[in-house]
Amino acid sequence: MPAITRGSHCKIENGTKLDDVMVARVTDASAMEKTPPKRKLRSGDAQRQQSPVSEPMNWKSPRRCLNSSPKSPPHSDGKTFNDGFPKLHMSPIKCLFKNPSVKPDWNPKDTQHIKSAKEALHVSTAPTTIMCREDEQSRILNFCKACVEQEKAGSLYVCGCPGTGKSLSMEKVKEQLADWVKESGLQLPDILSINCTSLAKTSDIFTKIMGEVQPQKKRNGSLTPLQHLQSLYSQKAESSCTKMMLIIADELDYLITKDKAVLHNLFMLTTFPFSRCILIGIANAIDLADRFLPRLQALNCKPPVITYRAYSKEQILKILHQRLIVLPFVVFQPQALELCARKVAAVSGDMRKALCVCRNAIDLLEAEHKASSKEEDHIACDASAPEIVKSRESQIVRLDHMAVALSKTFKSPAVETIQSLPQHQQIILCSVVKLVRGGKKDTTIGEVNKSYVDICKSTLIPPVGTLELSNMFTVLNDQGLLKLGQSRDDKTRRVLLKVDEADVMFALQGIRFFRNCLAVN
Repeated sequence: MPAITRGSHCKIENGTKLDDVMVARVTDASAMEKTPPKRKLRSGDAQRQQSPVSEPMNWKSPRRCLNSSPKSPPHSDGKTFNDGFPKLHMSPIKCLFKNPSVKPDWNPKDTQHIKSAKEALHVSTAPTTIMCREDEQSRILNFCKACVEQEKAGSLYVCGCPGTGKSLSMEKVKEQLADWVKESGLQLPDILSINCTSLAKTSDIFTKIMGEVQPQKKRNGSLTPLQHLQSLYSQKAESSCTKMMLIIADELDYLITKDKAVLHNLFMLTTFPFSRCILIGIANAIDLADRFLPRLQALNCKPPVITYRAYSKEQILKILHQRLIVLPFVVFQPQALELCARKVAAVSGDMRKALCVCRNAIDLLEAEHKASSKEEDHIACDASAPEIVKSRESQIVRLDHMAVALSKTFKSPAVETIQSLPQHQQIILCSVVKLVRGGKKDTTIGEVNKSYVDICKSTLIPPVGTLELSNMFTVLNDQGLLKLGQSRDDKTRRVLLKVDEADVMFALQGIRFFRNCLAVN
């Protein structure tokens, strides 16, 4: 007890309060009860023995030593950071996004790595969710739900540029419709998917529909399949024909005939009083309903239109990331993917082109490593070889690979020919592209001439005369860029574009004048 008094007086003289000393002593005493006796101090610790009250001050504050705090968890694993706090475990997904280098490097020499990357970027590999098309997909699904729920026939026209996800969305709609029907307790309609390019004749589509409606029933040979369908949907349905049918006609452009009768009769099937037919037509032509189905509009039964716009740069980049995130390694530099998305969006917005370019870039990297295999074998004999070889094996698709792949994909021999043409011939090609855009197969010299004159006037370029214009058409025909039909009147001669529309846009996109002319309104 005297020792405590002396310690207290000592601390009071140094400016320490008596209450603080007593608290420290009590804490020290309680701690000594729970801890084993300390070992004896060595002779070098004599100075610490002279100051008996200095020992409690060496204890760390509970704020600095979490495990020594009375409020600390009783079952601590002892794994702490340097500041005393427990180590927090981050979610693997968050850790991956925070540090992309978590993914192991891939090896372009590993055939399994190459195969996995190409499969992820292949058109036939359908993603689990269709990104950037949620709104269009929801509208198609709601249309099908309404027809099934009300047991009412109807038609819908889905259009958009190639590679914008139309057919892919329909596959998801069929799955979602089946799930919804199962949950609702309704009857799932028969689903007939027809690719119109596989038809030998345009009228064969009615044969396919009739075969689905009455697969085994014998029909009157004097009536055509179309007449059978019209008769069937004009009277009250029999018990065997009460089930509804969803017809998905893809590539509807191929049904365009001179009199437009096939298209008109196909959509008219949904207007009969006892029709059980739900028709969804899919095509590239945006204005097909206006140009080829005027009689439907007059009868007030024009189908509603859902348009799929070309993908933007941001959307293409988002879809590429969605496909690549499933791979356990990093394949592309971010700048390479951005270049691909920007170029494809500027030319066509076709997602299939973007996937093709990415696979071609992987092929270029694979070929580069195969060509350098002998050089790497020679380097392996050097002392620093392991590091060099390792860095080469972990090489990913770079910006230069992507640039070459883009050039090979879009810069066909026709591109060089188009870029070397005189300005007025380039304007003619630009006019033809604008007229056949949207699924139209061909146009006439008279229509091209009018568009050519309009472009020249809007840019203050003097147009050439009729004779010179006719000669330029002949030159473009001889070079294989256009194909001219036969007609007595020069203005009514058919003009067919013989090169890909994307080639023309890629060849002329570097010139602002043509870029503005070819811009999609």
